[in-house]
Amino acid sequence: MKLYGLSGACSLADHIALNWTGQPFEFELVPREQLKSPEFLAKNPLGSVPVLIDGEMTLTQNAAILGYIADSFPNANLFGSGTSSERAQAMRWVAFVNADIHPAYAPIFRPQNYAQTEDGQAFVKTKALEKLRQLYGIADEQLGKTEWLAGDFREAGDAYLFVTLLWAAKVGVDLSGYEHLDKFKARMLADESVQNALKTEGIEIA
Repeated sequence: MKLYGLSGACSLADHIALNWTGQPFEFELVPREQLKSPEFLAKNPLGSVPVLIDGEMTLTQNAAILGYIADSFPNANLFGSGTSSERAQAMRWVAFVNADIHPAYAPIFRPQNYAQTEDGQAFVKTKALEKLRQLYGIADEQLGKTEWLAGDFREAGDAYLFVTLLWAAKVGVDLSGYEHLDKFKARMLADESVQNALKTEGIEIA
């Protein structure tokens, strides 16, 4: 099994999840300028990460890859102990980060896709920051009830949420007052598997 990722991108969630399995895998950092190369486009026509290759199968899309990792290594309990309810709750939070939080960063990372003028771009960034604070409030409320998003077990969605919190710190999302998110991030940063993934990708957390 081999994962292709870009340092600090959403592929970091898959990298962490693979580390959590405790099983061997390969990881390759792809320089941003190589994402549109013919060689990489043959793996993913979208020219984006993550890409996971397992034998003859090539898989893209973060939610799908996280699900595949969880199913491939059930002993890691990345979707819980195997009950349908725990799996559904884990998938719920993977979907929440993938479909709600992650896309909300697009106007911040690429405001030119949403407005032509500087004032317009500033406006869409401001609205995106407000939306993200609202979304993180939902996660903070959940983490006030349970140690991890889906309950008392650490799951794939936790890795994905953590990655977006790194983005939040970079772009200035207001997370003031979200003490449960702060504690969650601290737990993740103290995790040896998370530390290993960050080190491999050359990410330093101040």
